[in-house]
Amino acid sequence: MTAHVHWVPDLTDAAPGTPVEVTGDEAHHAVAVRRLRAGEQVVLTDGAGVSVTGSVAEVGKRRFVVEVAERRMDPRPTPAFTVVQALPKGDRGELAVEMLTELGVDRIVPWAASRSVAVWRGERAEKSRAKWAATAREAAKQARRSWFPEVTGLATTADVVALLGSATQGFVLHEEAWAPLAGVTPDPEGPVVLVVGPEGGVSPEEIEAFAQAGAPAVRLGSEVLRTSTAGVAAMATLLGRSARWA
Repeated sequence: MTAHVHWVPDLTDAAPGTPVEVTGDEAHHAVAVRRLRAGEQVVLTDGAGVSVTGSVAEVGKRRFVVEVAERRMDPRPTPAFTVVQALPKGDRGELAVEMLTELGVDRIVPWAASRSVAVWRGERAEKSRAKWAATAREAAKQARRSWFPEVTGLATTADVVALLGSATQGFVLHEEAWAPLAGVTPDPEGPVVLVVGPEGGVSPEEIEAFAQAGAPAVRLGSEVLRTSTAGVAAMATLLGRSARWA
């Protein structure tokens, strides 16, 4: 049976033979929902490359202790992929974040596109970002990732232009583009940035601004996908042509 993965914010002092205590919501879910028991093998990760494996030594109401058997530090995967995701309607944002995380995306940037129907303002902006981050964390554990994706704050179009300007490669999904994404080979060093527009599409002004930043418009195929699935299909295409899936 594959060992379950749990998130611990700090594994700096974790080493073979030492105990690591897991508390809070992470422990509560493991103990109360998943029925974690003493003797069970688990994996703990800090989401920043460090993972430890070991057996559960103690179980409490909202805590458990793991006796570390092995410690591993994984290098960051290259090239790094960033997806700029325009805000979708309803809960489709969390769906996109979940699938992008499972694929291995390194950074997810929520974007307030001019044609986005959903709006994040004030307290809602931080609550929504936190929800995306929590979704990414849970998906990363499910995918057994040792590096969790970063979910940034809400970006403006100007922010996206700056991000594209600093990237090695940038692309914008657009159903009217003539260049196929399938013909693209990701730069082996990265970073690579992919922009996914909202339900209403990327505006001509945004397309122009992104093109001036060095990010051409590309298409997936003749079908027009939802914003929550377009980025997933595009990332699978890019990863399939990258060293990460070679």
